[in-house]
Amino acid sequence: MDNPIYEATGRRKESAARVRITPGTGQIVINKLQADDYFSRPTLVMQVEQPLKVTELLGTVDISVSANGGGLSGQAGAVRLGIARALEK
Repeated sequence: MDNPIYEATGRRKESAARVRITPGTGQIVINKLQADDYFSRPTLVMQVEQPLKVTELLGTVDISVSANGGGLSGQAGAVRLGIARALEK
């Protein structure tokens, strides 16, 4: 059987993020860059990881994100909402 894939969209301000979650090793890739490289501030990375910490899934799933529009703060919020929605599925 194939691994399940969960997808969702998150929006905040002018930003939108399309999130895809698959079982894996904990990689978070945003627009083909690691989350630490994409978001210049550690607080934004913490914001993105928040739904994973709450559900105790940090390090057990891989996340691929396509984010656009707005600034980095808005994109981080959109990614966080997209992750939360995908986890809900």
